[in-house]
Amino acid sequence: MHLDLVKRLNRALSASRDTLFQAVHDPETAVLRNCLKNPSFDHDHMMVLLRRRDLTGEFLKSIHRHELIRASHALQRALARNPKTPTAVFLDLLPKLYLFELDDLCKQSWATPDQKIAAERLILQKLPNTNLGQKIALARKGSAPVVEAILNGGGPELVEACLNNPYLREVALLRFLNGKTATAETISMVGRHQKWKRSPRLRAAILKNPQTPQIWFLLLLPKVPKPELLRLRDSRRLTVAQKTLVEEEILVRARA
Repeated sequence: MHLDLVKRLNRALSASRDTLFQAVHDPETAVLRNCLKNPSFDHDHMMVLLRRRDLTGEFLKSIHRHELIRASHALQRALARNPKTPTAVFLDLLPKLYLFELDDLCKQSWATPDQKIAAERLILQKLPNTNLGQKIALARKGSAPVVEAILNGGGPELVEACLNNPYLREVALLRFLNGKTATAETISMVGRHQKWKRSPRLRAAILKNPQTPQIWFLLLLPKVPKPELLRLRDSRRLTVAQKTLVEEEILVRARA
């Protein structure tokens, strides 16, 4: 064994607390393993170690079993956030993380699709027991599957927050408008929103919902192509009052 490596190995075992901060930056995994055996090795050293992005998956797997990890939520979070942490370890750590820590993991570029899906599923499981304030905060910043779940099960406060979420997709709003949970108030929120009111597909979906207030028919029907007007007139979803407005628009165009 190279003499320099021998010295580093011995130093890692016996270094003082301050000197140990240098040892945890060593490129040799064997030296790092000796750091873990040092009586002075503590929470702060482990945190520095976990911030490294050049550790091996096997070494991180062994760290996962360390007593410091088991005793510290901050270290568990740091281990979960290390891109080199094996998926099996990542999945074991997920239930120990808080709601917004899970949400943060969903948005990390290094996370695999399976890891993101697992984190999102755990968030969805927690949603029924999450208070309104946290739901609103999550609605504003949650990942696409999470914000869609909140949108479909939420009242006006949550829908308003969801509409401003940068991860909200148009297809999710289409499902919401075509579903059974949209109300007159939340449909109007979509219709008024600066971003979403410009979408032809969303405007069409608004006109197909029986909960849509009549004012939206008065505002939107003049811009609807005639074939779409005829389909709306024949729709079984619309109320009698809504169909009357469609028929009146058809008559106005016929006279013109």
